[in-house]
Amino acid sequence: MGKIDGKSFNDEYKLGYALGAFAEIDFNKSIGIQPEVIFNQTNAKTSTEFGDIYDDIPDGNIKLNYLSIPVLLRINAGRLLTFHIGPQFSILTNSDKTFVQNGSDAFSKGDFSMVGGAQINLGTFRVYGRYNVGLKNINDIDNQDQWKNQQIQLGVGLKIL
Repeated sequence: MGKIDGKSFNDEYKLGYALGAFAEIDFNKSIGIQPEVIFNQTNAKTSTEFGDIYDDIPDGNIKLNYLSIPVLLRINAGRLLTFHIGPQFSILTNSDKTFVQNGSDAFSKGDFSMVGGAQINLGTFRVYGRYNVGLKNINDIDNQDQWKNQQIQLGVGLKIL
């Protein structure tokens, strides 16, 4: 679930998806890192004021696709529970030419976020929950309004190696 925080957007989380790969690199029993590559989607709906300015946005819905690269510190609290915290850099991947098709005229090509969450380890099966908060203004139109990504991620994973 994601949203774009700013007065130009409705203050509600909308469903999106994420798909990716991760590696668990433990330095010892209690600490390690977890680099990841994730393709994810942020959906948002513009507020009335924003829609009045940009008439060509169909029904006010914005869809942003990102290639995200988090590098997370792993804190293992036993075999069952792991905590994650760290930075994430995201690259806007929808590269169509018009604002209507992808929002690239209005949204910055990159985003920087902080990630925090927990993961339950059930053998090779993983269940996780995270909160991502954007630290970079993704508004590429002007500096009048700050736009920042926020995501709540719930997911499952499978450790294959």
